[in-house]
Amino acid sequence: MKTTRKIISIDEEKCNGCGLCVTACHEGALQLVDGKAKLISESYCDGLGDCLPECPTGAITIEEREAAPYDEAAVKENMARKAQGKTETNTPPPLAGGCPGTAARTIRPKAPVVQESNTPPQAAPVSQLRQWPCQLQLVPVNAPYFQNASLLMAADCTAYAYANFHQDFMRNKVTLIGCPKLDPVDYSEKLAAILAANEIKSITILRMEVPCCGGLVHAVKTALMKSGKLIPWQVVTIGTDGSILETS
Repeated sequence: MKTTRKIISIDEEKCNGCGLCVTACHEGALQLVDGKAKLISESYCDGLGDCLPECPTGAITIEEREAAPYDEAAVKENMARKAQGKTETNTPPPLAGGCPGTAARTIRPKAPVVQESNTPPQAAPVSQLRQWPCQLQLVPVNAPYFQNASLLMAADCTAYAYANFHQDFMRNKVTLIGCPKLDPVDYSEKLAAILAANEIKSITILRMEVPCCGGLVHAVKTALMKSGKLIPWQVVTIGTDGSILETS
C-alpha cells in the first residue's frame, strides 16, 4: 500500500552515468541501467538522500509523492544477495580451471626489435604490459605480481586517447583497467581486497576529463579507506584531445 513520503527522483537528462550515487546508497536502491542511474525499488529508498551530495550534475533530488513504504527487511535481503554475489565474483578461480584466457600470469618484457629499412634503424615500440589479465574484474586479488608493485588504475579510454600510454604510464607498473560508466560493479570492493592482501607501493589513477571517470577516482579513494593502508597515490587527467590536462 502506497503512502505519501519523501523519496528520490532522478533526472535522466542530467545523469551522466558516473555511478557515484550507486556506491553512496547504503540501501542498494540504485543501479546503473543502460548508462543511467535508476531507482530499482521504491521500498529500498529511505528518502534520506545520502546519494545527493555525490551527484556531480545535480540529477538527483528529493520529492514528496505517493510511493511504496520503506522496507528495511527487503533492503537487508537485497544487500545480503549483493554481498553473496560479490563474494562469488571476488573469489579467484583455480588457475587450472575456468577460461584459460583469464589465468593469472606474469609477462616478461621483450627486447626492442629493430626494423629493417633504408632509413636509420629505429626500435619498434615494446609493450609494457607486465601481467595478464589486466581487466580489474578478472584479476585474482592474490596474484603474485601484486606484491611490492606500483599500480596503474586506468580508465579504458585513456589507452586510446593518450599516444604514449605504454612508455609514460604502464612502464614498471601493474596495469588494471576498467570503465566506471559501463561496468556494473563496485570497483572499490575488489581494489580494497587487492590492497589488503598485498604490499602495494603506489597507485596512479589515469582518467579521462569526462565526468563519468570520476567514479574511478572515487573507487580508489574508497578502497584506500577500506584497506586502512597509507599508500601514495596520484590522479592524472587526460583530455579528449590526448593531452595531459592535470596531475594531482
